[in-house]
Amino acid sequence: MTRVQIEIFIGTVLILATSLVVLIYGLNEEGRMAEYELDQHARAIEEGAALFESQCSRCHGTQGMGIPGLCPPLNDRNFFDQRLQDINWSGTMEDYIVATASSGRLMSTRPQVFPGEGTPAMPSFSQSFGGPLREDQVRNIATFILNWEPTAIMVEVPEVPIGETVGTDITKQLPEGDVARGETVANRLVCTACHVSAPTGPAWLATGTEPGIGTRAETRYTQADYQGNAQSPEQYLFESIVQTTAYVVPGYAENLMPPTYGTQLTDQDLADLIAYLLSLK
Repeated sequence: MTRVQIEIFIGTVLILATSLVVLIYGLNEEGRMAEYELDQHARAIEEGAALFESQCSRCHGTQGMGIPGLCPPLNDRNFFDQRLQDINWSGTMEDYIVATASSGRLMSTRPQVFPGEGTPAMPSFSQSFGGPLREDQVRNIATFILNWEPTAIMVEVPEVPIGETVGTDITKQLPEGDVARGETVANRLVCTACHVSAPTGPAWLATGTEPGIGTRAETRYTQADYQGNAQSPEQYLFESIVQTTAYVVPGYAENLMPPTYGTQLTDQDLADLIAYLLSLK
């Protein structure tokens, strides 16, 4: 073979080898892209989870189960199956979450049950609307919330109180409370999420040398650093529930507890809840 023929042969072999490599790579491209998309989706969920914890959990709960008397559950079967129909939303669930989180909500759509934080009921989170988050961060939060859909359960939404609500006057005379009913009220309001299951708020139960809330309430209002207006253990607990910023126990952040229980609980509800708390020695 001449030199030219050898060069042509080598060139042909290289072209065929390159074509084979490209063909093999192309055959695997669909799987590679699917794996890449799955990896990106997982990253979005992970980043969204961290953002949800820092930006959303205070009102919607650490597991998205909502805070009764404040904000609705998102990790909820009804939210995924019925919410868009309830508000006549024609877009996708992702678009709804992104739109709501981006611009916030001036007024609650269910003010009797979930009044939110006041006006606005929900702040805006996107930088486009004066919030702290980039658009991709808002979308990552939406991706994280959507990740709950396959396993979401039906969360029971508290009913609107029947009868006059208790208000915020801690000198008001309450009816006699019932401990068992008070425990039911506490469970309905998911108080244990912050006061038993997690150290978000002061612990209710006795731990080590620290007595339970019932014992602590007997002396808390007499301590030098106390800044509220209670004159008895009952009034101290009354105040703690309906005037959440009157006195904040040292070591805990302000504004973590929903400020709306005075408009969510009846006199009997609160009397029962106080009786239950006083029983936790």
